Amino acid sequence: MPKMNVKRMCYAALLAAMYLPLSLYAAVQMGNVRISFGSLPVVAAALLFGPVDAVVVAMVGEFFKQILTYGVTYTTVLYLIPPALRGLVVGVGAALALRRGRHLEDRRALCYAVCVAAALCTTVGNTLVNWLDSVLMGYYFPGLILGDLAWRLIVGMINAVVMASLAIPLVKALRRRNAVSGL
Repeated sequence: MPKMNVKRMCYAALLAAMYLPLSLYAAVQMGNVRISFGSLPVVAAALLFGPVDAVVVAMVGEFFKQILTYGVTYTTVLYLIPPALRGLVVGVGAALALRRGRHLEDRRALCYAVCVAAALCTTVGNTLVNWLDSVLMGYYFPGLILGDLAWRLIVGMINAVVMASLAIPLVKALRRRNAVSGL
């Protein structure tokens, strides 16, 4: 196996491992809305390596979070989808920006826009998964699922701006030091 592939896999594993404490312990829960730093490793993986690695980081990290928080339920796998959407959207945005000759993190306005779009996709995906979970588990109540959607969208966009603000200098520093070779 080439040295760079092993190095890239190690970085992806480290980012997936960082997802768990950042999403569990660097987080604030306000009712049905959760603000956490868990998306930072996903955004960093997307900017560094693209959509595939970012989706893997998100799904592995979220899987362990779900297992440690809720155990295994019928809908455990469904909760892996929303974080994976964030990795997919930001990763595709990073890959498309690179096709145009520049890294996404070097185009700040576009990077913020892509991260906000990814947050909107993640929030809508999470709301749909919450709805499906509530129907399958028998606790469906429209106010519980849709009542705070607007608030969750706003918080998600603010969180995306904060995570992009942290990820941009982190990724730039890693690229300057030639610590990673990805996209």
